[in-house]
Amino acid sequence: MIDHTGINTADFTRSKAFYDAALAPLGSSHLFTIPPEHTGGAQVAGYGQERPQFWVGEGAPHVPPLHFAFTARTRAQVDAFHAAALDAGGTDNGPPGLRPHYHEHHYGAFVLDPDGNNIEAVCHAPAHQT
Repeated sequence: MIDHTGINTADFTRSKAFYDAALAPLGSSHLFTIPPEHTGGAQVAGYGQERPQFWVGEGAPHVPPLHFAFTARTRAQVDAFHAAALDAGGTDNGPPGLRPHYHEHHYGAFVLDPDGNNIEAVCHAPAHQT
């Protein structure tokens, strides 16, 4: 249903480094930077696998902070996302594990990004399929 979305960040360089590291275990990377003449001079970076689907832009952070959940194909990717995000300066907001209150196979991890947004990686596959 959602084609793409994004956030604003107070410190573009710090947030770009965070998302470069945190999204890599999920197979996503920085794919595109919008030329500043199209953004009023703000820095804007697009992340995805085949095309940008998540954008990080220079500007006032959202209040209240937002929540985004990124798809992981395996539970190991969720674990790697959590570790990479913490190493990149994120704050733990829920370690990797099952969240059966969402559904039986919901395996996720939560990290607060540099602006306090709640970033999740989630795998919905049963353990024997990951």
